[in-house]
Amino acid sequence: MSARPRVAVLIPCYNEALAIAKVVADFRSALPEAEIYVYDNNSNDSTVQSAKSAGAIVRHEGMQGKGHVVCRMFADVDADVYLLVDGDGTYDASSAPALVDDLLSGPCDMINGRRVETGGANYRPGHRIGNRVLTGLVKRLFRQGFNDMLSGYKAFSRRYVKSFPALSQGFEIETELIVHALNMKMAVKEVDTPYFSRMEGSASKLNTWRDGWRILRTIVRLVKNERPMPFFGGIAAALLAVALVLFVPVAIDYLETGLVLRFPTLIVLTGLAVAAVVSFVTGVILDSVTLLKNETRRLIYLSIPALSERRE
Repeated sequence: MSARPRVAVLIPCYNEALAIAKVVADFRSALPEAEIYVYDNNSNDSTVQSAKSAGAIVRHEGMQGKGHVVCRMFADVDADVYLLVDGDGTYDASSAPALVDDLLSGPCDMINGRRVETGGANYRPGHRIGNRVLTGLVKRLFRQGFNDMLSGYKAFSRRYVKSFPALSQGFEIETELIVHALNMKMAVKEVDTPYFSRMEGSASKLNTWRDGWRILRTIVRLVKNERPMPFFGGIAAALLAVALVLFVPVAIDYLETGLVLRFPTLIVLTGLAVAAVVSFVTGVILDSVTLLKNETRRLIYLSIPALSERRE
C-alpha cells in the first residue's frame, strides 16, 4: 500500500454558486494532492457548473438534506483522510494542511475545527446561542464533548468514516458526527480555525428554529438509543415522584378515617407506579442491548486499519 495518504475534501452543496468556485480553488491551493469532491444536493443555480469549472469532482445526491449528502459521501468516497467542509466560503482553507497533518500524526480519528470569528456578524445571534445550548447539552449528557459541536469543518480518519452509521437527514448530522466519536471513545481533538462572513448575496440555509428543533430531537433520540438506562430511568423516577405526591392525601385520609376516599386518585397513582416500573425495566433491558450494539460497533471500528498501519 502506498505510504502517501489519500486525502479527500468533501463539500456538500446546495445553491452555493457564488462561493463554490473560490472554495474549490482555495482547497486545491492548500491541498494540491487532495481529491476535491462537490456533492450537489438539487441546486437550482449554477453550483454544478461553477464546481466543474473549478476542477472539482462533482456528484449528486437526490435526497434533500445535508445528512443524506454526508451519508452518500462517506459511502462513495475512498480515502485515508477525509476533510468535510461547507461550500459557503466561511471556512479557512489555509487551515486544512494543519488539520490533515494533525490527523496523520495520530492518534486522533476526528478533529473538529472550532470557529473563531474574524470580526463582524459572521453568523446570527440565534445560531450562536443555539450552538452553545446544544453543545453544552451534549457535554452534560455524554460527560465530554467539544466547544463548537455544530462546526461544519471536520477531519476524519478512514476508520471513523467507514464505521459511521449515518441516520440524520439535515443539519443535525453535525450532532451525530460528534456523538459517534464520543460513543466509540475515539481519540478526538478540537482546534481553532478562522471563520469568515458569507459572501455578499449569499444566504445561510440553516433555519434557527426549525433546524435547532431537529438537532434537539436528534440529541433526545441519541440519548434514548445510546444511554437508555438514564433516559428511561429518569422517566421512571419522574413518574414515581408524581405517584408518591398523589399518594400522600390518599394515605392521610386512610390514616384518619380507615377508608380510601379518593379512589380515582388511587387508580391514577397505581397506573403511574406501574408505568414507572415498566419504564425502569425497559431501561435495564435496552441498556444490555445497547452494550452489545456498541461492542459490535467497536469491533467494526477496530477492524479497519489505523492511519499509521495503512502508511506502513
